[in-house]
Amino acid sequence: MIRIAHFSSPEANDFMDKIDRRGQFENSQISKTVSEILQDVKLDGNKAVVKYIGKYDSDQVDTENLRVTKDEFTEANGMVDSDFVSAINEAKKNIQRFHQRQIRQSWFTTEDSGVILGHLIRPLKRVGVCVPSVSQLLVSSLLMNVLPAKVAGVEEVVVFLGPKPDGTIDPHMLVAASICEINEVYKCGGAPAVGAMAHGTESIRAVDKIVGPGNPYVQEAKRQVMGLVDIDKIAGPSEVLVIADDQANPAYVAADMICQAEHGTDSSAILVTTCGTLAESVKNQIQIQITSLPRKNEITGSFANYGFGLLVDTIEQAIDLANRIAPEHLGLIVREPYSILGQIRNAGAIMIGEYTPESVGDYMAGPNHVLPTGGTARFASPLSVDDFVKKTSLIQYTQSALERVSQPIIKLAKTESLDGHAAAITIRDF
Repeated sequence: MIRIAHFSSPEANDFMDKIDRRGQFENSQISKTVSEILQDVKLDGNKAVVKYIGKYDSDQVDTENLRVTKDEFTEANGMVDSDFVSAINEAKKNIQRFHQRQIRQSWFTTEDSGVILGHLIRPLKRVGVCVPSVSQLLVSSLLMNVLPAKVAGVEEVVVFLGPKPDGTIDPHMLVAASICEINEVYKCGGAPAVGAMAHGTESIRAVDKIVGPGNPYVQEAKRQVMGLVDIDKIAGPSEVLVIADDQANPAYVAADMICQAEHGTDSSAILVTTCGTLAESVKNQIQIQITSLPRKNEITGSFANYGFGLLVDTIEQAIDLANRIAPEHLGLIVREPYSILGQIRNAGAIMIGEYTPESVGDYMAGPNHVLPTGGTARFASPLSVDDFVKKTSLIQYTQSALERVSQPIIKLAKTESLDGHAAAITIRDF
């Protein structure tokens, strides 16, 4: 279970070195396998897609039933309960409301010289979303990836979901897609789905951008098609770091760590605290709470691999560790969280106070739960409306305005030995 040590101890230093390397995931075998899959899909289209669906998911999917039909959407509606539908609608409302505040408008400015400058902001035309739906049923990830694209004004949002062995898609995923006004869904997941989105097939049109979570094969596939299409980010395993003081409730802290650890044995769950007694209580609470959880094996594996209780002497030391680790989720369960909030530079999302568990951010609050992992919160941000728009600069000069800056332009162009650039100025009449 979770180990506890002072942050300056050799054991803690070894753990921090391990965490520092966590985002540097490379696997030559995965890279080779993914490359072969992508090449097959590029060359053979639907035939290759169906081949890999049969190999990894279901032999009940063919080129004729690859796309989810209206009847399948209708049937799914009768297979989920009303409480689920209500939960999806409430989450959708909150997610849309939050992301609507991110919308930016095109702008223009006119200077006295007659120069017009501007920024045109336009949504992408077609976006592909790949969401796990078999090994883990990530309904919330569908909402978090689809709704910002919709808010941004993307015309076509297409979703790829892995089928069950009988060739169907879990009804919860289809109902969630339908509530989000998605009607183009394909029964395909993993690297083959990424290949279909990037290259297109006989029946699937290529997209401009691919977003969504997934296993290392999906992330490697996204890496390999980046440049042909845009991608959101290379997503690593889930992470949580909780900064807690002696007033924190150990049961709450343990629960917040468990809710990320249960994603898998490669997830990271770290406690940083000024109180050794709290750390021991959290350790005991973890052991108590996991006994009744179905994903106990994943949780214990996560704590064994990437779980730790780091003891510090001051909250300032805790902040330094948090900024070094740059966690996906950061919990602040301390007396005066807003007094230290400004010192937190690196985190994907910050959960403030004992009544803000990570799960409220994952499902309901509204901010996006697609967050930077593996230390990338040092420079990366959560998924947002900005990920689904592109910006174009607008420039217009008048004759007199160009004449005024002609000599500096010519000087710079000739300094760079780009005489053609200079000639584009001198050929014009002033």
